[in-house]
Amino acid sequence: MKRVIFNVLMIILAFTIQNCVFPLLPFLSAAPNLLLILTFSFGFMHGKEAGMYYGLLAGLLMDLFYSGPFGFYTLIFIYIGYVNGICTKYYYEDYITLPLILSVVNELAYNFYIYVLRFLIRRKLNIGYYFFNLVLPEIIFTVVTTLLIYRLFLLVNRHLEETEKRGDTTIV
Repeated sequence: MKRVIFNVLMIILAFTIQNCVFPLLPFLSAAPNLLLILTFSFGFMHGKEAGMYYGLLAGLLMDLFYSGPFGFYTLIFIYIGYVNGICTKYYYEDYITLPLILSVVNELAYNFYIYVLRFLIRRKLNIGYYFFNLVLPEIIFTVVTTLLIYRLFLLVNRHLEETEKRGDTTIV
């Protein structure tokens, strides 16, 4: 139960930082997608079901904050949580290469989804400009941020697991 509360608070904090703090920093040309990092991390560490639930929460927060059709962001975040939950059988805590690869792939899928359903439908066909000026800087920032956040999240997750195990053994 502590883990769920902590994870929900992490998503709310990430949403707040991503949408209220990063836009105020003038030196950032693009901001890392913290909700995407947390959603794929939850799915990768805890499985498909947990990834979908946390993706639902992250997507609902994005849908409530941004205009457009309701469920637009929820759909992609649920999908990202589910697909990364499939990779949980390849999960090894000490390896960072797979989370970095997943970060790049998820960021590409997320931005392609936005491009197709927000720009391509309105006949804005300049994908080169979109990729080099918006997507590529965001991918770089997200991967660098993943290096930091994933390790921190991993340490907190280990601590919560140990706390849960100690609580379970004292009851018996």
